[in-house]
Amino acid sequence: MKESTNKKILFSGVKPTGRPHIGNYFGAMKQFVDLEKSGENLCYFMIADYHALNLIQNASEMRENILGVALDYLAIGLDPKKSIIFKQSDVSAHTELAWIFDSITTMPYLMRAHAFKDAEAKNKEINVGTFNYPMLMAADILLYDTDIVPVGQDQKQHVEISRDTAEKFNRTFCKEGDGKQVFKLPEPIILGDVAVVPGIDGQKMSKSYGNTIPLFASYEEIKKAVMGIVTDSSAGIPKNVYAIHKLFRTESELAKIYKENEGKYKALKEALIEDIEAFIKPLREKRAELEKNKDYVLEVLRDGGKSAKEVADKKMEEVKRSIGVNL
Repeated sequence: MKESTNKKILFSGVKPTGRPHIGNYFGAMKQFVDLEKSGENLCYFMIADYHALNLIQNASEMRENILGVALDYLAIGLDPKKSIIFKQSDVSAHTELAWIFDSITTMPYLMRAHAFKDAEAKNKEINVGTFNYPMLMAADILLYDTDIVPVGQDQKQHVEISRDTAEKFNRTFCKEGDGKQVFKLPEPIILGDVAVVPGIDGQKMSKSYGNTIPLFASYEEIKKAVMGIVTDSSAGIPKNVYAIHKLFRTESELAKIYKENEGKYKALKEALIEDIEAFIKPLREKRAELEKNKDYVLEVLRDGGKSAKEVADKKMEEVKRSIGVNL
């Protein structure tokens, strides 16, 4: 795939930590597809397997999950002829650059990261990877001269940390007055109205809360999840049902449905089940077909890894010249 200098560079990654849910799709994955289809972006979609080591330390589970994310990417419509789809672990420059960023980053700065603060608040024993992961994430983003990073509102800090790191590196190692900056400052793209997708209990949809509707769920899984939605009402409308339903229909369409079924929570949930099934069924079927051709999926990852490595290695040459380790 030839790169175009007229296109903005987009980067995003997904950790292979289990099945995606509709919150992942509407909060981020849908943006991936839309931004790729626009034709205005050169897209890098990374499977963040090294990040996942903080959570998954079982080789067979990791392999299964990596393949799963690749299948997910392809099933939602990403095109490997238009985008670079690759594994983080296939590009050693990610961890190499993270170490360089470690050397200019203070511990108090990293202690302000959301993941560290959350773990600390829960009195968890925090591993170095969890503490340090913002630097690896900064390396992920900055290696490719990224212009834009699609994220949910709660992920915005990752881009802010990447910008801070780029600025500090440029200030520390780039000669004053020559105008040469090694790293670009990336910008987040946040789809405001679905930045945080509610789960079946009204909290943010998250695997850790056990409140998800899987993106490739079977009809029975959809039915079970929807029937379990907490039905707190507001003006006769079960707000948690409605909050999820408006992901699949316009509010004008929903107004008629909810007026005709006011107070009939079972009927409204059944309507939601059918709308979710209509949306998920073609994705589920496409993923099942792709799963039959594992060799193709692995080839996509190999080709993507090769393309990403070429770009990342070139950036690392520039980095090494800047810090003075090349002789």
